[in-house]
Amino acid sequence: MVAADVASVQVESFDSAENQEDGRAQDAYLAHLLGLEPLGDPGSARVLILNASFEPLHVCSVKRAIQLLMTEVASRVEDANAVLRTPSSVVPVPSVVRLNRYVRRPFRQRVSFNRKNLFRRDDHTCQYCGERGSELTLDHVLPRSRGGKTTWENVVASCRRCNSRKRDRTPEEANMRLDKPPKAPRFVFTSAYGLIKDVDPAWRNYLPDAV
Repeated sequence: MVAADVASVQVESFDSAENQEDGRAQDAYLAHLLGLEPLGDPGSARVLILNASFEPLHVCSVKRAIQLLMTEVASRVEDANAVLRTPSSVVPVPSVVRLNRYVRRPFRQRVSFNRKNLFRRDDHTCQYCGERGSELTLDHVLPRSRGGKTTWENVVASCRRCNSRKRDRTPEEANMRLDKPPKAPRFVFTSAYGLIKDVDPAWRNYLPDAV
């Protein structure tokens, strides 16, 4: 694949209906051979970028990741279950890439504390009973009336039933057990994407404390 291909990465890359049909047949054949699915929307896909130390740094587009691979700035670590066709070739879609040179991070940004991000951290699940759904509220582990702060480490997602049962008590006093101790997410996805709700399973080996 040449550098000019990167600028025109797309699923359908030919103008005529005949060429488009041939391209779809090519994708289908390649997918059959490799057990992969053609990527339907390159703009919706994301790739995890690791530092040379395997520390997670950033999330970028498939196009940007392929540019990094072609210029040998990065190397493949994990491929997605998909392929992408350019005007001259078909390439596996990367899911995780690693920079070949270590990049020093100037600072480690914290994830913004808000209702939406907290529900994502807790996977939209009550941290007391495990109930999932949209009818969740926020619970202060140490109640505010007793000095509890509104922080990552003291607030969890809770269903209304558990919130009502716990009332103005600690979990121990209410004989309720938290699924896991609440803490601030350590990995920050780029602000352009915010916190990503559905993390690619291939990323989890590299994001032990990710949202």
